[in-house]
Amino acid sequence: MRTRTVSTALAVLFSSTALAVGTTGSAMADSAKALPISSYGDMTVDGVHKRVYISDPSGSKVVVTDYAGKVVATVPNLPGVQDLAIAPDSRSVYAAVPGSDAVVAIETATSTAAARYGTGENTRPQTVAVAGGRVWFMYGDQPSHHLGSFDPAQGSPEVALDQLPGIGWYDAPELESAGNTLVLGVHGTWSGLAVYDVSTSTPVLRKQGMPSGAANYMNDFALSADGKKIVAASGESPYAATAINTDDLTRTGGYRVEAGNPDSAAIAPDGTVAVSLYAPYDKDIYVFKPGATAPYRTYTYAQGTAGGDIISSRGLAWAPDGTKLFAVSGGYGGPFLRVLDDATRFPVKATVSAPAKAARAKKLNVTGKLTSDKSFPAGSKVTVTRTDIDSPKGKSLGTKTVGSSGAFSFSDTPPAGGNVTYTARYAGDATHAPASGKDTVAVSRTTTSLSLNRNGALYSYGADVSFTAHLGKTYKNRTVEIWADPFGADKPKKLLKKGKVNSKGNLSVTVDMTRDTTVTAVYAGDARSGSKTAKSTAYAKVKVSTSVSKHYKTGKIGSTTYYWFHKNTDPVLTTSMTYYKGRQQRFGIQVYYQGRWYDADPEYFALGSNGKSVVRLEAPGQSGIRARMRSSYINGSSGDSVNSTTHGAWKYLYFTK
Repeated sequence: MRTRTVSTALAVLFSSTALAVGTTGSAMADSAKALPISSYGDMTVDGVHKRVYISDPSGSKVVVTDYAGKVVATVPNLPGVQDLAIAPDSRSVYAAVPGSDAVVAIETATSTAAARYGTGENTRPQTVAVAGGRVWFMYGDQPSHHLGSFDPAQGSPEVALDQLPGIGWYDAPELESAGNTLVLGVHGTWSGLAVYDVSTSTPVLRKQGMPSGAANYMNDFALSADGKKIVAASGESPYAATAINTDDLTRTGGYRVEAGNPDSAAIAPDGTVAVSLYAPYDKDIYVFKPGATAPYRTYTYAQGTAGGDIISSRGLAWAPDGTKLFAVSGGYGGPFLRVLDDATRFPVKATVSAPAKAARAKKLNVTGKLTSDKSFPAGSKVTVTRTDIDSPKGKSLGTKTVGSSGAFSFSDTPPAGGNVTYTARYAGDATHAPASGKDTVAVSRTTTSLSLNRNGALYSYGADVSFTAHLGKTYKNRTVEIWADPFGADKPKKLLKKGKVNSKGNLSVTVDMTRDTTVTAVYAGDARSGSKTAKSTAYAKVKVSTSVSKHYKTGKIGSTTYYWFHKNTDPVLTTSMTYYKGRQQRFGIQVYYQGRWYDADPEYFALGSNGKSVVRLEAPGQSGIRARMRSSYINGSSGDSVNSTTHGAWKYLYFTK
């Protein structure tokens, strides 16, 4: 209970008081999916089941994804798993698992570990490849690594170790294979390559060495599907990856990049080469057509963007059919598996240009162009569709022939108004990726009339008020939506009714006016009639009443009924008001003096959760005083703005001896 003093009110009653898209030659990755790995070891691709295998050495597992990057399986219990190699028939992926002294075969049909081939205590196999019908692996620890192999076709294969007697490597060389060719590559400062014929169980050296100055600091290398070409991600100067002939290990060319040394390389079945760089601020992936020394497309991942911007070392792999390039990236938000579609085909940019505005049922002209670094075959066509209100899924306008410059054009007479979108799609060809472009025209529609009554009206709390929307003449659509948005953030906008107007064009709803409310009528329009919105804001009072206690009687002075109190009795005034969180009632007092009522300073008192506020008014201690009070809700001053200002009835008080 709060106390308000009448004597204080008398003292101040005379005072004045106030109340308080990518361009040609450069592209962004088509998609990127987060990988549940804590480290990256190697990646290989199964083209038969369309799966990507990624090793996680720290997590002791291999993660399997589909071609979209979605994780479909995990192969656990592979301590330190590092290198991966897929069998030519795609039935198995072999994983070098140093923590188990084994090579593990993962069955691709089920993505489960199907067999473990022990390589001997403390052998710790590091890298692996499949060639000549055998699984080859490098094993050991610094400073001595050696080559071993086994034939997985045997029921219990005998593992052969130290197959190059007297030859050891400080670090385990990378192994790559094609057919009966096995290539060993040493990374780091003193890089080197060794090519072996493994058509029998005994490897026969064909060539060993490195083109002079061409592949220093080699970080990765790739072997072509026919085994005739090596691409080394190396430290050649100026920056470039190195093309090397497998037969004699001579340099046959280079793949120029803009900044930094390449640290990943991959060769597609058709000979397209992809290299990546550790390039936080530059282009990340370069793709080269066979025989070309300049990239025909690049991929750049901006510094600091979600998904990371750094391609992992040895982080590239082609799908066996060359339709996709996979890249593992780190950096911000990583690691991610990036899936690059059509990386072996020249990127195409399609543009469409239509008028910004047009009249309905009048012919308009649309132009467009395909742009690429490679010319288009004669007779190339684009497929054109029109999307509008009447054809939301698109209506075919047929095909249009592309000229020698890549340009095309067509005319159309839009039957529907509103936003009309023209889309041109190029399906792609053997050397060009698919592309599409579109443009939107604002086609005129007739103006629609829509009105809503009750705007600005004030109602008692809880009144049931009928709001009526009136829709004028339209083409076809006669449906109107009516929404109510009560004031206050705790009540969302709500659809009250959606339906066709009656024969007079009217649609009505009833709103329970417990708050100030904005009612909105919405007409979506149709093919010839424009959309329209009408709003009406109506206002609702609060419920407010005050009860008086501690008086000894009631009686009239003139025609007004007063509550009579002894001069030393404190009146208790209990206000009941519609509750809202944080709401306060304004407690106002006036005192009668020489024939006039004078305002004293009002005060605000909080409502309890039951909507009540009890105030004890301190007795004046003298008789003959007349006063009156009332409780009010003041919009904006009573703690909220969800209702309209509402004043309660005056309660008259008279103090006697």
